[in-house]
Amino acid sequence: MPLYDFACSECGHRFERLQKMSDPDPRDCPACGQPAVSRQVTAPSFRLAGSGWYETDFKKDGDKKKNLAEAPSGVPKAE
Repeated sequence: MPLYDFACSECGHRFERLQKMSDPDPRDCPACGQPAVSRQVTAPSFRLAGSGWYETDFKKDGDKKKNLAEAPSGVPKAE
């Protein structure tokens, strides 16, 4: 189950919630009780990279797999 971040626009309280993707987002703030909670956009805490990770492992035969560890042409590889 994913972990989501939420914030109340009334009091500024921020909190996390572990919930299913199909669960509704909370509406009421646990700190002030106002119905002013919205989901926050956050960055993932990990990145899949390396010689074994591909853009997709489910491409059809004949499709070119793109290795995410390789830099695009003209872009220096990050170290």
